[in-house]
Amino acid sequence: MFVNRIKEIKRIKAALNQEASALLAIYGRRRCGKSTMIKKVISEDDIYFAADLREKSLQIEAFAISIEKIVKGFSKLRYPDWDSLFHNLNNTLRQKTTICIDEFPYLVKNSPELPSLLQNIIDNNINDKYNLILCGSSQRMMQSITLNGSSPLYGRCNEILNVKPMLLGWYNEYFRFNAIETIEGYSVFGGVPRYWELQKKHQSLAESIKYNLLDPDGVLFKEPETLFYDEMRTSVLAFSILTLIGLGCNRLSEIAGRLEKPATQLNRPIKLLIDLGYVIRETPFNTSFKSTKKSLYKILDPFMNFYFTFVVPNKSRLEFGLIEQVWDEINGKFNQYVSKQWEELCRNAVPRLKIEGKTFHPAQRWWGNGVDRKPMEIDVVAESTDQSTLLMGEAKWMDNIPVRKIVNELKAKTENAPFIQNRKVISVLFLKQKPDKTYNEITMVSPADVIAVLK
Repeated sequence: MFVNRIKEIKRIKAALNQEASALLAIYGRRRCGKSTMIKKVISEDDIYFAADLREKSLQIEAFAISIEKIVKGFSKLRYPDWDSLFHNLNNTLRQKTTICIDEFPYLVKNSPELPSLLQNIIDNNINDKYNLILCGSSQRMMQSITLNGSSPLYGRCNEILNVKPMLLGWYNEYFRFNAIETIEGYSVFGGVPRYWELQKKHQSLAESIKYNLLDPDGVLFKEPETLFYDEMRTSVLAFSILTLIGLGCNRLSEIAGRLEKPATQLNRPIKLLIDLGYVIRETPFNTSFKSTKKSLYKILDPFMNFYFTFVVPNKSRLEFGLIEQVWDEINGKFNQYVSKQWEELCRNAVPRLKIEGKTFHPAQRWWGNGVDRKPMEIDVVAESTDQSTLLMGEAKWMDNIPVRKIVNELKAKTENAPFIQNRKVISVLFLKQKPDKTYNEITMVSPADVIAVLK
């Protein structure tokens, strides 16, 4: 079942349907459905070639064989280099064709001259018979090839698409679960379509976690190592940083101390983890991102968060076969884990919600000392787009919640918050289950409401 990618497909088709030949770069995290999406767009008369790590001569030969499908006899010639192949391709094509090279960075590793060659072909219009799609899972390398000002292909792409994990609403579209099951499943597998396919093969979330994640033979047991292999010269430091964040070390000083390294040595790997969408730097609402020292680092991606919270600390026991024992411990902490994911989903939903006629900027958490100089925390804070109103909310993932108590606590926090500045405050509770009773002084938001807007 294929869902979403509506915007990406529309842009790809528009680029390919123009009169002039187009160059497209499509990149993103492995298993996010890039190849499947491309195959939905191109036709049987187009060429799809999946590169690998074979030697250059073998790759050229394999590429020529794939072209044989539409150009009879094309692979009978021997091509000493990529230049001769691409020139002959343009000379022999009889109609406009789309050529897709998947995992393009693999070709560049063995043929570093390839981007310069393609630059020459594009600049001299030697590809007037074909469009070219370059696709890759190495986000760092694809960005370097297409977005780096010193790259030969810089400024030559008609489209550069970063295919990201999908939002919560599409997970719901794929599984048709109830709202609570949707939040729980997404909190584990996140927005990566391949993970959804693996989950769908099992009757329950617990069964899919044990089979795919906790079993040493599971497809996802070593997934982060595979992801990091594409992006980093060494994955040890990145793996270590994520492990420590998963264990609750959220400050840069804590992480550096545990690794026995100067904090300055961590700036580059942490920035890369942020750029890849695995980690987020969190600062309190109403603070300057550049100047504040109140920064916390969190694992943003749900799958990575689950993996480094539960799988990595228990790898020795899992390798020993104690899957059920580890699962029992995870199950006891699962609601608490989901509650943190629920908070993040609620913050993500706020800019897409309209509450009391107001729309809001992206939401943040706030923590610090209140007016009474005592520490406190507010789960969700956002300013309205007209700057007249603040949304202040609490996100609770529990059954039989004492709503009146939470309402009173939120009201007390509002009165104690140091950043109100005479603005109107809209109070919101994001709840696992809405109560039967209504409360006029507060807005209630349910999982179904959040799911509906996160698409």
